[in-house]
Amino acid sequence: MEIRLYNTLSKELEVLRPVEESTVKMYVCGPTVYDYTHIGHGRTYVVYDALKKYLSLRGYNVIHVMNITDIDDKIIRRAQSEGRDWREVVDEYTRDYLEGLSKLKVTIDHHPRVTDHIREIIEFIQVLIDKGYAYVAPSGSVYFEVDKYPDYGRLSGRASKELWSQEPEFLGEKKKPYDFALWKASKPGEPYWESPWGKGRPGWHIECSVMSSRYLGGRFDIHGGGTDLIFPHHENERAQSEAYYGGRWVSIWMHTGLVMVGSDKMSKSLGNIVPLKEAFDKWGLALRVWYLSSHYRKPLVFSEEALEQSKRFYERFVNTWSLLTRLEREAVDRHYVRDEDIAQARKLLELRNKFHESLSNDFNTPEMLAAVNELMSFVNRELAYRPVHMLVSIAKKLFREANAVLSLVEEAETSAEEEVDSLVRLIVDIRRELRSLKLYDLADRIRSELMRQGIILQDKGLETTWIKKKTR
Repeated sequence: MEIRLYNTLSKELEVLRPVEESTVKMYVCGPTVYDYTHIGHGRTYVVYDALKKYLSLRGYNVIHVMNITDIDDKIIRRAQSEGRDWREVVDEYTRDYLEGLSKLKVTIDHHPRVTDHIREIIEFIQVLIDKGYAYVAPSGSVYFEVDKYPDYGRLSGRASKELWSQEPEFLGEKKKPYDFALWKASKPGEPYWESPWGKGRPGWHIECSVMSSRYLGGRFDIHGGGTDLIFPHHENERAQSEAYYGGRWVSIWMHTGLVMVGSDKMSKSLGNIVPLKEAFDKWGLALRVWYLSSHYRKPLVFSEEALEQSKRFYERFVNTWSLLTRLEREAVDRHYVRDEDIAQARKLLELRNKFHESLSNDFNTPEMLAAVNELMSFVNRELAYRPVHMLVSIAKKLFREANAVLSLVEEAETSAEEEVDSLVRLIVDIRRELRSLKLYDLADRIRSELMRQGIILQDKGLETTWIKKKTR
């Protein structure tokens, strides 16, 4: 089954064909660490993490790099306004960012920092100057000359030069208003590094070109980020990188939709943000479900109702996983399976196909979640009271595949439950005897006491199954 992804550059779905067979190299633009991480940032992090995990499930070796921009105008302004050293600001918000990733079960293979790559950035800029794509201004700043790169504007769809203007504070020394800074000459009181053009620091766009290429090569498979980065950041990255390497730099450009509050983008400038750590305290890993509940290219509207719905999905997933784990131990292989059970097995395999088809078709996570929801209904309806070994085995394998992408439970969490399950089974058997003797008061008391311990009994006639309820 081919994997197709929407390429912002071609405006079409394209088959993922890795530059190196069986290896997918993916770079995602990470944070500028000048403030706390909010749930808008979290969407981008989770989407690409889930994509990476799906590609891994499909057998690819995925190398996932995401940068940390630790020198920038916003960092400098924050430090100056608070009377702090800029490195102190960076350290504080980097810790918050990394803690957020850990809570959301997002894993990154490498986190390069800009300030650790100044030498490589200077060398990259010098090559662009030598090739005639960049020029040094009298101030010592270095600019990319956009007119030298004929394909500029295709990624963002901005065909008119009137739409390209950027960095107005440097207009006086640029050849054209749309040329952009590769190196910014030092200003009084700002951090700086020595360079052939004088003291200064890197421009924003050059950082990602250098760090992505250093770790993934001069041609790699996926470059991702939010839609707000298409212009100017990704447009400029593409221009300077293809000028440097002399050809196509990235195979597929992917962009996630923004998190919205009503009709507005969630942003620090509008003051409508929800800090990620506060959101996680309230909704936990249900955030991963919420982030994936809308197609990644569409805006995601923040609402507590939607998050509560995602929380219910999360709780149901964890509880169904726990139920399946127990059924896996209890189910008996009877060496003969009824025709009805074979038909049920076909339904499970159809759900598996639906799961993979949805994720292979432009990473359609809402359809994937619908398939997982059907799987959970099947387990609780068809297997909870009659655990056929073959069906339980197939269902658990599919659950493991879903969890490989969703990252909602740890398999190790269930390994210590066997003794508890044995005890609960004994209690349930005793309760069945009480019910058969019509001693319902005692049976109900047992149900109530177990419920207080987070164990929910579900009766069907004299048969009883249970789940261990978890909410985080």
